Amino acid sequence: SSEQYRGNVLVVNFWFAACGPCIVEAPLLEQVWQEHQDQGVAFLGVNTYDQPPSAQAFAQDNNITYPSVIDANDGQVKLAFAQVTPIQATPTTLVIDQDGRVAARIIGQLDSASILSTLIADVLDEGAS
Repeated sequence: SSEQYRGNVLVVNFWFAACGPCIVEAPLLEQVWQEHQDQGVAFLGVNTYDQPPSAQAFAQDNNITYPSVIDANDGQVKLAFAQVTPIQATPTTLVIDQDGRVAARIIGQLDSASILSTLIADVLDEGAS
């Protein structure tokens, strides 16, 4: 539930295994996760299309170590964000602040790890003040 992430910055990435841009950005997301996981930052992948075997193979093939959930069957995770930011394209990456608000949204492929790192740093700085 979202309550387990309250007080931390949360990066939520909506993806699926056959999505070309998702494949390209996977190592960038993992890089940023490795850089920030000890700073009160959590990552959660949300697979919008696949069943567990495909999602697990994607994570293994791309060395993804942060957790993902399967949202293909009922779309409940996607629906939970619908009131604040519709998820209409895949991939989409959200940065959620310590109070559970969407602080940033990247629609489409993440172009560089530094973009996401900067967004996370900005949210961490805001939460510290």
